[in-house]
Amino acid sequence: KIKICIIRSQYNDTSKLLKSATSELKKKKILYSIFNVPGAFEIPVTIVRNIKSYDGFIAVGSIIKGQTPNFNFISSAITNGLIQISILYKKPIGNAVLTCLNRKQAKARYIKGFEAAKAVCDVLNVK
Repeated sequence: KIKICIIRSQYNDTSKLLKSATSELKKKKILYSIFNVPGAFEIPVTIVRNIKSYDGFIAVGSIIKGQTPNFNFISSAITNGLIQISILYKKPIGNAVLTCLNRKQAKARYIKGFEAAKAVCDVLNVK
């Protein structure tokens, strides 16, 4: 039986992203666990700490640009970390970490949770 782990950032509102991801997993009757972390920066290390226990992962977070360049650094670090982990451990990681300029853009992209879950299921050949 396939097991998926969702790592969810609690910084900014990620509840609708999470709901769109879990609805797809429920529809496909896939077992999943949810780990909450303080922010998106903690997602990659939490995945690595749990890498042997799950078949795939879904990263859920929301990074909204502020007044400093921190947005660029955090967004790049997370994206690079997720792809490196996926390649190194040969496990799919669905990326539902939004990188938006404002909250309005983030709200318009809640479907990304569903898309990340679907991508992981497709890679794992879940019908």
